[in-house]
Amino acid sequence: MKKVLLLSAVLAFASCKKEVSENTDTVTETYSEGESAKATTPEALGKEIFEGRGNCTSCHQPDQKIIGPSIKEIAKIYKDKKGDIPTFLKGNADPIVDPSQFSVMQTNFGITKAMSDEELKAIETYIYSHLSN
Repeated sequence: MKKVLLLSAVLAFASCKKEVSENTDTVTETYSEGESAKATTPEALGKEIFEGRGNCTSCHQPDQKIIGPSIKEIAKIYKDKKGDIPTFLKGNADPIVDPSQFSVMQTNFGITKAMSDEELKAIETYIYSHLSN
């Protein structure tokens, strides 16, 4: 009888632990989705996406070329050439900053093509915010 009681207690504990873990995952998902709601300006939303799920910072830094061109360089060239960043991020425009790196950039089009127009415009606003810095 003691063995059955002990086994029941262990199983109950294990199932509670699993449930807590599942709840933690849900909270994490809700938190990351809720981050967009916290962004109060298009620039803030763009920065959040650029540094987060957009995965842009893995190749682009504000002031220096890593894999891709710096954010400042992107902003300057797109402004000078009157380019359309959201159209490029949708995969509907030719590269104008560093065409030699285009094949690397294409790997992120799966992420950016799934973004809304508002999110893509927010990324553009964030990029252009580096012109005055």
